[in-house]
Amino acid sequence: MDTKEILKKVRKIEIKTRRLSDHIFSGEYHSSFKGRGMTFSEVKQYQFGDDIRSIDWNVTARYNEPYVKVFEEERELTMMLMVDISGSGNFGTQEQFKRATLTEIAATLAFSAIQNNDKVGLLLFSDGVELYIPPKKGKSHVLRIIREMIEFEPKSQKTNINEALKYMSNVMRKKAIVFVLSDFMDDGYEHTLKILGNKHDVTGVRVYDQFDETLPKIGLVPMVDAESGATVLVNTSSKKVRTNYEKQFYNWKQNFETAFKKSGAGVLSCRTEENYAKKLLTYFKQRG
Repeated sequence: MDTKEILKKVRKIEIKTRRLSDHIFSGEYHSSFKGRGMTFSEVKQYQFGDDIRSIDWNVTARYNEPYVKVFEEERELTMMLMVDISGSGNFGTQEQFKRATLTEIAATLAFSAIQNNDKVGLLLFSDGVELYIPPKKGKSHVLRIIREMIEFEPKSQKTNINEALKYMSNVMRKKAIVFVLSDFMDDGYEHTLKILGNKHDVTGVRVYDQFDETLPKIGLVPMVDAESGATVLVNTSSKKVRTNYEKQFYNWKQNFETAFKKSGAGVLSCRTEENYAKKLLTYFKQRG
């Protein structure tokens, strides 16, 4: 993909996702993810309805009339986007591939964060960490993040969520909002997720295709494993084959939901053809 084509794609995603974050998510994001606490801002004259526990007795004594302390949220937060760029993301039978949907969701979250003057960082992973961009503020930084999500070519097509979570635990010392975006066709990450969840505000965003879930009955079909590159002939007419396929999908789904909920993290699942904006908005409102 040449530079012109990449910039065109970045611009297209910016227009779509920034509109969503500006008009829908900025307020919901703010109320969903709280700052580190309340800090003193100023004092003002007491008015009917003010909390008497906020009265500043020193100032009140000085002026012979009641004054109250005003506090505001210490807002600045850091958002880290952990995005799976392994081979299984390059699959989709509806409007677009899973990786494209993951990119749009991550871009929407990033614009929502900078609307609230928060920092945003990126970690791209396969079976290892492929790219780490430290958190910063600003639109130009978010556009760089989007560009990397679009054009970055991973060294490996395989997935190891555990390794990515381990890296995040080591690199992020201060509490952050962490979104892990993947199809979660992996396991063995439960323990590391719990460690990460104890320190950070974590949400798992699972994106999948309808044919990840069920195998259509269309006879003998050559299928390529996106992560190993191996081609195998699959008899989709076999009920046993279709049942085992669905069972594997269900196991991954259950593992994802159980692991994240046990670690105190949030969960959000979205099929590629579903409206991810509605799903995000619902999730933010439930948290708010």
